[in-house]
Amino acid sequence: MFDFRPAPDCPKPEAYRQLIEAADALTGGEPDPVANMANVAALLWDFLPDLNWSGFYRVIDSQLVLGPFVGRPACIRIPLGTGVCGTAASEGRSQLVEDVHAFPGHIACDSVTNSELVVPVIHEGAVIAVIDLDSPTRARFDAEDQAGIEELARVLGPRI
Repeated sequence: MFDFRPAPDCPKPEAYRQLIEAADALTGGEPDPVANMANVAALLWDFLPDLNWSGFYRVIDSQLVLGPFVGRPACIRIPLGTGVCGTAASEGRSQLVEDVHAFPGHIACDSVTNSELVVPVIHEGAVIAVIDLDSPTRARFDAEDQAGIEELARVLGPRI
């Protein structure tokens, strides 16, 4: 049995260190990318407060296709360059959005979402997926969240 949750008063950098350590333990040596994404989506849900969605979109045939996630039903396919996820994937850089309603071309898969952090997962120089975190709270994510999820994406690149 796994119990990876950090203490409620854990400083954010330490919580991300623990999250990455847990993700490394869960995905290290496991060759199945879907199993790895599923476990990490659940880990994100457990570790990070105030989310209404955590999961992955995979790059397949020049579009994003829904991968393992925790939360409410989501958009299944997103064109590259469209919305927060499609922009992160096409530009190969993270998107930290304080207010999704102000983001040009935002795709409202869930009307409850007000802020979003999307980080590309890169393997062998190509974006292969994105990690998508949604929150009902405006400005929920900050630079520490972005740095932590970017480090997680680096660990996951060869494992998904």
